[in-house]
Amino acid sequence: MFVGHFGAGFAAKKLDSKLSLGSTFLAAQFIDLLWPLFLILEIEKVKIEPGITSFAPLNFVYYPFSHSLLAVIIWSVLFGVSYYLFRKNIRSAIILGALVLSHWFLDLIVHRPDLPLFIGDGIKVGFGLWYSITGTMLLELFIFALGIYYYYSSTTSKNKTGEISFWSLIVFLLVIYFMNVFGPPPPEVESIGYLGLAQWLIIAWGYWIDRNRISGHLKLV
Repeated sequence: MFVGHFGAGFAAKKLDSKLSLGSTFLAAQFIDLLWPLFLILEIEKVKIEPGITSFAPLNFVYYPFSHSLLAVIIWSVLFGVSYYLFRKNIRSAIILGALVLSHWFLDLIVHRPDLPLFIGDGIKVGFGLWYSITGTMLLELFIFALGIYYYYSSTTSKNKTGEISFWSLIVFLLVIYFMNVFGPPPPEVESIGYLGLAQWLIIAWGYWIDRNRISGHLKLV
């Protein structure tokens, strides 16, 4: 899942107007920001196997430190606690921690049974929606659209940059998404890692958007 996680990040702004969109993006995609780094460092492993599912050509061989349920619970607690220590806002910290955890449960819906429950060999789970391209896209684009609606309806642009930065990100994410769905598989595993780290640019984009938008609606006086 890709844009679905960003949809969750967009929606979180509706729950807490004090959170920056960059922070909610960071939490929602935190696991997939760790994973490419672990790939590059050869701590975790993936194989490119076109046809392993209809939607994604990746065989996630070993990724317990980023994607096991136990690890994600630990990461979510660490993320939330770190935010609380920095900002002293318990509500925001809980929401961000929940966003980190939400990543695993959204992945659970689409992945084949390759998500480990614990760090180490053991039970792996996944409902396998990736075996259906249509089903995956319907679900993911629905979550993305819902998140956009919640964010856009709860914020107002302060200037033209607030509109341009927001809608250009939507277009950018959709272009990347459809390229991933209908484009060729990655040429090599190493490229997956470095392209995955490029998501940090999207996090920065989220902070840029939020600096040019405010919560609620501007009043004419």
